[in-house]
Amino acid sequence: MEKIIVFGASGGTGRMVIEQALQAGHQVTAVVRNPAAFSLRHPNLDIVEGDVLQLPTLSGKLEGHDVVISCLGIPKIQQTTLYSQGMRNIVACMRQSGVNRIICISSGALEVPAKSSWIMTFLLKNVLQRIYKPVYADMTLMEGILSESGLDWTVVRAPKLTDGKQTQKYKVITNEPLRSIPQISRADLAHYMLSHLKDRNTFRSRVDIAY
Repeated sequence: MEKIIVFGASGGTGRMVIEQALQAGHQVTAVVRNPAAFSLRHPNLDIVEGDVLQLPTLSGKLEGHDVVISCLGIPKIQQTTLYSQGMRNIVACMRQSGVNRIICISSGALEVPAKSSWIMTFLLKNVLQRIYKPVYADMTLMEGILSESGLDWTVVRAPKLTDGKQTQKYKVITNEPLRSIPQISRADLAHYMLSHLKDRNTFRSRVDIAY
């Protein structure tokens, strides 16, 4: 059993991570801005108030945890510092609390894999990367903060997310060319992260997953 603290707990993926972690017998802490609005309850779940953009609200909350999982996200396309400033604050608290392991969700569209089909290259560069430019720019800063942190980090670059069922039949697609738009269910994304909580082969690595 691990003691896991989840940021972005109120989002779809964050909630899925928490539900699966509890089912697996882990002790979970959910960090949310409004605990009263978080409906999930469980004997092994602690719900604490915190805002990743306000460092003082996180003070002491990481003490005693084994793993941090970041599912930070914003509801719409806009200029944001949630990913970068949020991660700076999380990293600062991890160092203060002596927690070294973090798994963080990012986007699979930040880079175009070599030898991708021309249509996928066009869609990624000229559609997704343009539309989501302010979000991806901040995600890129977030990844840089982690890579320079000295922590045992894993960035999971997720494709299009769905509300499909857990299949456990996803694959790691790092460095493979894209022929079609990849996707994965939030349930399988959560399963991957929880299956690699202490996998040293994923430490200080960026991992792309999809069906």
